[in-house]
Amino acid sequence: MKGVTLETRLCGLRLRNPFILASGVMGTTAGLLVRAGKEGAGAVTTKSCSLIPREGHPNPAVIEVNEWVTINAVGLSNPGVDWMVKEIRDAVKHAGVPVIASMFGNSIDEYGEAAERISEANPSAIEVNISCPNVQREGRMFAASEEDARKITELVKDRTKLPVFVKLSPNVTDIKRIAIAVEEGGADGITAINTVGGMLIDPVARKPILSNVFGGMSGRCIFPVALKAVYEISRSVDIPIIGMGGVSSGIDAAEMIMAGATAVGVGTAATEKNAFRKMAEELAAFMRKNGYGKLSELKLEE
Repeated sequence: MKGVTLETRLCGLRLRNPFILASGVMGTTAGLLVRAGKEGAGAVTTKSCSLIPREGHPNPAVIEVNEWVTINAVGLSNPGVDWMVKEIRDAVKHAGVPVIASMFGNSIDEYGEAAERISEANPSAIEVNISCPNVQREGRMFAASEEDARKITELVKDRTKLPVFVKLSPNVTDIKRIAIAVEEGGADGITAINTVGGMLIDPVARKPILSNVFGGMSGRCIFPVALKAVYEISRSVDIPIIGMGGVSSGIDAAEMIMAGATAVGVGTAATEKNAFRKMAEELAAFMRKNGYGKLSELKLEE
């Protein structure tokens, strides 16, 4: 029986396994990023930060509905790029795995400035979160506009020498068109998907539960949505994809890679102790049982 390796390469980065801590989960401090690395992650992603600190939305902002569904409207709260640069530097020094710095902006110009500042911390790559409102376009999400997505990508690429991954939203009419636009803008890779829009209502109080009314769903419930998006994107562009959304097992990761992902992001499930090590073991066992020696062998034929 052939041996199994989980190593993969992502835009020049060498990952010991394909599992990456997703942005927004455990990525607020260097200590948490280092912990994820020690618990088996192949790479780690920081929480998205902006040029200036952002408070986000008041509580209730995160609701765990059941084991399948979590919904949040945190509002991209973060301490700002100056503070995050210090944490990223510390994480780069101690995590032992590639550190991906996630960032966003309130305007296209802010993306460029934030990318330049965050590059000073020397992370392995930058994740550009475009799933947020454009204040210059009446709050329309950047990720819903091919033009905005392309312009942001071009600007960020102009302001950093690091590999750039653009994180896409599933809450669009055609995610393939947005993926093509960021590839045309020079993106080195794509992260897909962000959370799926939703809301909750308290039927007794007759009012929305989240303070922001609407939020983003994560957890196992969105896995089929993410899998479809990755499959479609992989057949529309030639750049690598970090597939994420509801991944909670090694088998889920195998499916993501079959759909076209090069690496696999883990969000909600990463909060469990040693989740990365467990999923890596499950993936290796699946590959060994089914005669796969390396991750590239998992991908479906087109």
